[in-house]
Amino acid sequence: QVQLVESGGRLVQAGDSLRLSCAVSGLTFRLYAMGWFRQAPGKEREYVAVISWNADRTVYADSVEGRFTISRDNAPNMLYLQMNSLQPEDTSVYYCAADGSGGLPTSSSRYHYWGQGTQVTVSS
Repeated sequence: QVQLVESGGRLVQAGDSLRLSCAVSGLTFRLYAMGWFRQAPGKEREYVAVISWNADRTVYADSVEGRFTISRDNAPNMLYLQMNSLQPEDTSVYYCAADGSGGLPTSSSRYHYWGQGTQVTVSS
């Protein structure tokens, strides 16, 4: 079955860097656009960054543009999110997701497969 497993989340200080990873199995990874989303308590899930199947296109939320970098390695099936200059407002559960529609959507409703999430907490 399809599995997306995030890792790398932890408690950090404001200004620190952190790299999240997402290991994907059970689907043809190179055919899927991938995204990172996050959800803070009491808030809706929001997109952070998305990347096309061949990594030639990326889109970032305004709140993370210039601080976060999404990347992927199609062999093995890994997705990454490098997060620099972290701020307390970045505190959330971060999820990776896969979309097989052929586009590069930023809406969470377009993504078919999801991981269980990893907690990132940034203290001030």
